[in-house]
Formats: sequence, C-alpha cells, structure tokens
Amino acid sequence: MSDISRASSLARFYEFAQSQGIDPYEILSEVGLPRDIAEHPEELISYRKFTATLQLSAQRSANPLFGLQYGLFQGVSVFGPLLYLIRNTSNVGQALHELAHYYHLHSSAAQVVIEVHGNHATLSYTAEEQSLPGQRQAAELAMGVGHQLMRTLIGNRWQPETVMFQHAPGAPLAMYRRMLGATLQFNSTHNAWLFDSRFMNIPLETADAELHRLMRQHVDTLERVTVDQLPDHVQRVLRNLLPKGRVTVEQVAEYLVLSPRSLQRYLANEGTSFKILLDETRQAMARRYLSESTISFTQLAGLLGYSDLSAFSRAFQNWFDMSPTQWQKSNRQADTPNSPEQD
Repeated sequence: MSDISRASSLARFYEFAQSQGIDPYEILSEVGLPRDIAEHPEELISYRKFTATLQLSAQRSANPLFGLQYGLFQGVSVFGPLLYLIRNTSNVGQALHELAHYYHLHSSAAQVVIEVHGNHATLSYTAEEQSLPGQRQAAELAMGVGHQLMRTLIGNRWQPETVMFQHAPGAPLAMYRRMLGATLQFNSTHNAWLFDSRFMNIPLETADAELHRLMRQHVDTLERVTVDQLPDHVQRVLRNLLPKGRVTVEQVAEYLVLSPRSLQRYLANEGTSFKILLDETRQAMARRYLSESTISFTQLAGLLGYSDLSAFSRAFQNWFDMSPTQWQKSNRQADTPNSPEQD
C-alpha cells in the first residue's frame, strides 16, 4: 500500500493558496485530488499527491518557500483529533512522545522521533521516501508546523538552538532566519529541531488527566483497527452509542476519526454499509433483550435508538415478519421470567 496522509495535511490550503495568488481548486484538480478535499480533513489521501500539490503550488506562485510559509500559516490545525490528545498531557515531553508514538495515525509517510541526550533534546521528522517531487516543500511544511506546535505548547519562550534540514536551502538564508529565528543547518542527516531539554519538563496549562485518559483509550482503539476489522468495530461502537439515542453515520465516523465519506467507502469495500450494520446491530440487540431480559418494549425501543415504540415495532415487523410480542412468545427461553406486557 502506498503511503497516505490525512487530508488535514491540507488544512487552510484554499486560504493560503489564494494569498499567494494561485487558484487552489485548479492545483488540486491537476494533481488528481478532489476540489473539496480540504473540507474533509479525515479523508485519506496519497502522500505522493500531497507533495505534488505543494510542488505545483510553489511553482505557480514562484515562491520557493511555499511549504515553510504554508506550514507556519496552518500551524497545529493539521493534527486534528491528535491535538486534543497531546494538549492534555501533563508536560511538553509527554506531549512530544505521544505525538511521535501516534503520528502514523496522521500520516504513514513519515516518522517523528523525540530524543533526549543530556542537556539537549531533538525532535526530528523523516519522510519514508526522500525522492518524491515536492519532498523539500513537504519537509519544510512539517518544520513550519512543528515550530508552531512548540509555540502552542511552550508559548513565546520557545526558541530552538538549531533548526536542521536534510536538503540544501531553497532560498537565501536570510528568508529562513526571518521566519524561524534560529541557527540554521542545511544538508543535515535529518530534519530536526535541537533545543534545551529543560523545555521537556514544562507543564501544560491545558492538561486534563481525565480527558487525556479517555482520548488515549480512544486513539489506542483506533490504532488496533484495520480496514477488514472495521465492520465489527462499527458494530461495537453502535452498541455503545445506540442506548444514548439516534445514531448517525456522522457520529460514528467522528468517533472513529474518519470522514463519513471514508467510512462509507471502507465499509463498501468490505461488502457492507452503515445502514446494513445498523440494522444488524439493532436486530441482534433486540433478539438478546427479548430473550434474556424483562424490560418493556418501550425501554427496548429507546435502547435501540428509536424515538418511540411505534418506530421500533415497524422496524421489527420488517426484520422478522412478526411483532415483538409474537417473536418473544416463539423464542423466549423456557426458564426466563414471564414476558413483559407491551406498553
């Protein structure tokens, strides 16, 4: 499988491209991306098309530092749900370690590594494929985003000792210095920020231990889910959400950190759909409750996400060609309590 990235990598692309005097929709169409892709941040896109977008944009705008300026412009908005995770950690060090650990959920095309050696820490970004057209633009975009992330976590105290790039400079050094304000090192072994390791111990004002625990639990679950396991995972999510009320594909997609369009496409590739899984989940839950519990039909309707008993009864009749009462009389286990009266 080729490397992919979340479409959030193109956050604020329309606005920035227009500020550079180029047509963002024309650029996206030419590289083979949907014109509205930036409006669907959780969509998965080809990393090759992402770098091609940056390369063509730099050429059309005649701006050799398009990627760096764009990264500084878009800032932390690229990280989507991962931002909620890292901003609720206890300190800067934990935030950076978790960013590195979970970065593959944002993009499979690069690695982020945080290392501490004595008084110095290094945060590095390395693309898996170095020879793609536009890779310099992509690397500089990542460095710009990283600079803004550290500003978000640390504030105005953030100042790296050295900013390192794997490539040669694409513009006069003075232009880089104006934007990054640090010692620059080009043709380095990696793209990285070298900084005082004491920054790692700075506590985050946004830290929320309980929210962080919930977000990490959620992200850990997503990390374990592969596409072929997605239908089963969707049904587990449905079982959790249905008792809280009506469930939509948008709600489930948000829970899975996907766009509704991506979720529907992945399910279609597995030979199913959200509607099919919703019906199957409701049917299984209805059979279980009718066989094993004594709750009323009105309560059961609520647990299955129906607004009222009549909506549940109509659906049940369509599923099993009989009413809930008839099904229960035919299938109720002999040793269970008497059936509840229908409301």
